[in-house]
Amino acid sequence: MRKILGVIPARYASSRFPGKPLAKIGDKTMIEWTYRNASLSNTLSELVVATDDDRIHKVVQDFGGKSVMTKVDHPSGTDRIIEVAEKFTDYPIIINIQGDEPGIEPELIDGVASLKASHPEWMMSTAAVPLLDPTHGIDPNRVKVVIDQNGKAIYFSRSLIPSQFKAIVPLYRHLGIYGYDRDFLLKYNSLPKSNLEESESLEQLRAIEAGYGIGVFIAREAGLSVDTPEDLGIVIEDFKKRGWVT
Repeated sequence: MRKILGVIPARYASSRFPGKPLAKIGDKTMIEWTYRNASLSNTLSELVVATDDDRIHKVVQDFGGKSVMTKVDHPSGTDRIIEVAEKFTDYPIIINIQGDEPGIEPELIDGVASLKASHPEWMMSTAAVPLLDPTHGIDPNRVKVVIDQNGKAIYFSRSLIPSQFKAIVPLYRHLGIYGYDRDFLLKYNSLPKSNLEESESLEQLRAIEAGYGIGVFIAREAGLSVDTPEDLGIVIEDFKKRGWVT
């Protein structure tokens, strides 16, 4: 398998939860939990945190992780990943791992990475889980994805897709992890402006609209993500149930 770089973007200035990567879960910060769980992946050749903040950079180094400083003015996490990809030239596959998923399953990373490595014709890979609660289908914060018979994404939407108009069919919730062909990632910002991306506020639609394939790994489950301080409390209770913290 080709060398694979895992990158965890982590910025301090979150509008809904400032300092989120440094929030404590038990005796560890969120970024440490994310890093340690991601490091259990069997497919990553290297794992780094990409941050624009000295405090996060120091915390990662203190627990023995690898961290690289990036510019402070990146408009998106993808732009931060691109800067890292420019520095790490020996990795043809880049995995973007969300820094606010402290309980991320290594199997999820392995699935996305292996799918990208085995399908060089797809410029990207990502993941989804079955969406079992029908009320979540109409929640715009839970992104849905429709997948073709070959495992490639047809479309992503905040609306209910498929519509369930004449038949009840499986629904899939998209997970925010991506695998990229490095060369494709470096030219991502040069892709044509996407009306679909603007309409749905979903960056991956830029690739879809430009005609590039995105493979979708179907996971059995997904760890909880943290967007707000209230989410952090839910994750802490989940970790207590797992016996990870007291």
